[in-house]
Amino acid sequence: MAVLKIANVTWHSKLNKTAHHTADYSSTEVILRRGQAFSITLSFQTTVQCGDNFTFIASTGPSPAESLQTKATFNLSEEDASGWSATQEPSEPGCMNITICSPANAVIGRYKLKLQILSGNKVSSTSLGQFVLLFNPWCPNDDVYMANEKERQEYVLNDSGIIFQGLEKHIQEEAWNYGQFEEDILDISLAILDRSLNHYEDPAADVSKRNSPIYVSRVISATVNSNDEKGVVEGKWNGKYSSGTNPLQWSGSVTILQKWYRRRYKPVRYGQCWVFAGVMCTVLRCLGIPTRVITNFNSAHDSNVNLSIDKYIDTSGKTLHLTEDSVWNFHVWNESWFIRRDLGSFYDGWQVLDATPQERSKGIYRCGPASTRAIKEGDVNLDYDSSFVFAAVNADYVTWIHYSNKRKKRIYSDTRKIGKFISTKAVGTNSRVDVTANYKYPEGSRKERKVYKKALKLLDVRSTGKRTKITRPRRRPSALRRQSARKPSISGKLILDASPVIGQDILLTLALRNLISDFKIIKVKLRASAVFYTRRPKAEILQLSRSIKLGSEEVKEISFKIPYSQYKNSLMDDRKILVTAVCETKQGASLLVEKDIVLQDPFLTIKVLGPAVVHKSVGVEVTFTNPLSEVVTDCVLRAEGSGLLKEQLRIKVARMAPMESSTVQFEIIPYKSGTKQLQVDFVCTHFSDIKGFVMLDVAPSP
Repeated sequence: MAVLKIANVTWHSKLNKTAHHTADYSSTEVILRRGQAFSITLSFQTTVQCGDNFTFIASTGPSPAESLQTKATFNLSEEDASGWSATQEPSEPGCMNITICSPANAVIGRYKLKLQILSGNKVSSTSLGQFVLLFNPWCPNDDVYMANEKERQEYVLNDSGIIFQGLEKHIQEEAWNYGQFEEDILDISLAILDRSLNHYEDPAADVSKRNSPIYVSRVISATVNSNDEKGVVEGKWNGKYSSGTNPLQWSGSVTILQKWYRRRYKPVRYGQCWVFAGVMCTVLRCLGIPTRVITNFNSAHDSNVNLSIDKYIDTSGKTLHLTEDSVWNFHVWNESWFIRRDLGSFYDGWQVLDATPQERSKGIYRCGPASTRAIKEGDVNLDYDSSFVFAAVNADYVTWIHYSNKRKKRIYSDTRKIGKFISTKAVGTNSRVDVTANYKYPEGSRKERKVYKKALKLLDVRSTGKRTKITRPRRRPSALRRQSARKPSISGKLILDASPVIGQDILLTLALRNLISDFKIIKVKLRASAVFYTRRPKAEILQLSRSIKLGSEEVKEISFKIPYSQYKNSLMDDRKILVTAVCETKQGASLLVEKDIVLQDPFLTIKVLGPAVVHKSVGVEVTFTNPLSEVVTDCVLRAEGSGLLKEQLRIKVARMAPMESSTVQFEIIPYKSGTKQLQVDFVCTHFSDIKGFVMLDVAPSP
């Protein structure tokens, strides 16, 4: 009897990729999702006999083994114990249509598929090819299943988005190109898994655990930063960025990931929190885990996890670094959607992940997955890193004046400051959605008090001596509650006279109020400093001292300005200024007034000059203005966008006179249909980047 031989294998790539929601990947590989059937057709050189037995072998990773779930052997028309199955469908003579289904808990990654044919007493083995298997949010039995189709479109298939930044009272939207379907990104995402410390230690065991989104997301959290292995992005939060790229100049993940891959896994310089979050979102969406980017305003970094952030200032208002604790204007992390088999169904849903290297988690710089439900309920003892995230959104903010004789005095404790306007992009639109209620109960409510006390007890804070006596009274209407035996005798507020624009003087007013009938002389020490978004000071800009006389219940306003000439050299990278006013009376009353300022970008407009159609060029016009009273040179306009430009476009911009407007035109040729985001970045050595974006509805080619 002749051995049965296969003449051809047809993978029906287009049909399978459409059915598996993987048609957008810029790859010729067969890309499938687990727990879902796919079709192949076998064409034979000889006739199939009724006694021929077909056995399929699917394997992934090094040293595949059935005991590790990295190898499955299954016969035609019989579902194997592993959950893999193959079924014969009606077919033409000489052909065999086969439907293969993987289990919903299969290991993800690149697979080899083989066929063994037992014909009589002869066995032949043939390679049928390779495919990539991903998580499947469309499969009800997959741990990452997401029931809502609009949410799947947003959190898995949307290749662009918005990352919110700025201040709690001035929230800004920055466009980000995730580009999870772009060239090489799938290969890169799988390579990131292979660069982990777990993989180096035991490759076979590491691959066998890739059936779990808990495990995979935790590995990605560690390998997106470069702190423990040759991860993707190297972080830097101060100093010069001459040996790399200023984190503010990135507009998307694609360039970063491709650079890391093509330079043989050399970490890309440099990133900060939104860069780490943007890159992690790209990788997790690429692998099929629903993921979104979250911004927490006034985010606490509680280094000793005692739920108290202690800030020390001297009598002039200068921040003293007497603790590792800090409060960032904003911090960006990720949430991914999956069930928690390790914790129980109560903790299913959104899970916090953070690739920004702040603290080690079980010896490695990573954070999460921490269930948002665990954070909201104060279950800070649960895996992974829920106590760290709980502190980021719930810690007290305690301010102290530190005197030269080392005496310190607590001015006030603010329990409302931390964890404000926790934000993410809406499903289907670029608007902002506030998800603070997912993380905590309403501030000051009885339930919130109960949860906070529960967290303190679980962390054993009171008995460690790490924290001074905690007084968390019921909320008063005022934003700051001074915790003192005496009623506060003075109050103050810093007010911006106009929205500050880079290149112009900043006008401010300090309004002071005497709250009692006694006459007072108040010594005011005012300081303005350029700061990073982490609120770490970068450079001192201005110092003033004044004495103010206040009569009974009198209000006085002091106007002052920060001239452009004094701040221009301190704001090359960022646009943030922190103004502090320390106010003290001879009677011992103390007051600290703070104001965060973000200078506004100059105006930038983007116009698309016609309809956008796949494979047809369309013009784009960008207009921007030099905001300075001086000539600017050496400027570059950059543009990028998945589905619109294969690579980042760079155009040199001619010399611009003071306050001069300039227009640049260029063409794009869209290569994918649908709603696409075009990002534009105007880079200049004289001031920080000016960014803008526009959404395009790209029609299919006729």
